[in-house]
Amino acid sequence: MKMQEVEQMVDRVKGKDFSQKNNAWISGDPHFLRGIQWTVSSVRCMMYGFGDDQNPYTESVDILEDLVIEFITEMTHKAMSIGRQGRVQVEDIVFLIRKDPRKFARVKDLLTMNEELKRARKAFDEANYGS
Repeated sequence: MKMQEVEQMVDRVKGKDFSQKNNAWISGDPHFLRGIQWTVSSVRCMMYGFGDDQNPYTESVDILEDLVIEFITEMTHKAMSIGRQGRVQVEDIVFLIRKDPRKFARVKDLLTMNEELKRARKAFDEANYGS
C-alpha cells in the first residue's frame, strides 16, 4: 500500500477513539473487536496475499483492520434490524448485498461450497460409520 493511500485512509478515520471497549457491542461501537489478535494476523495475511509486502506497515494494517471491523459491525447491525429482530440470518446478509454484484457472487459461491462440503461430510460419515 502506498503511503499516500495510507494517509488518505488515516484522514478518513482520524478523530475516532478506539480505546473504549466497555459495553462496546451494546453501545454500537464499531471498534469493540480491535484488540482481538486474529484480526491483525488475518489482515496481515490478506494484505500479503493481495500483493502487499510480507511485513506491511503497522499503520496500514491498523487502518485496514479498522475498516474491516467497521464494515462487519455495520453489516451486522443492518442485518439485525431487518428480518427477525435481534438475530442475524444468512438471508439477511444476502438481502443487504443483493445490489453489489461482486459481493453477491462471492457469497453465492461460498454458500454453494458450504452446501457441497456438508453433503461430502455426510456421505463420508455414512460410508465410514454406516448410518
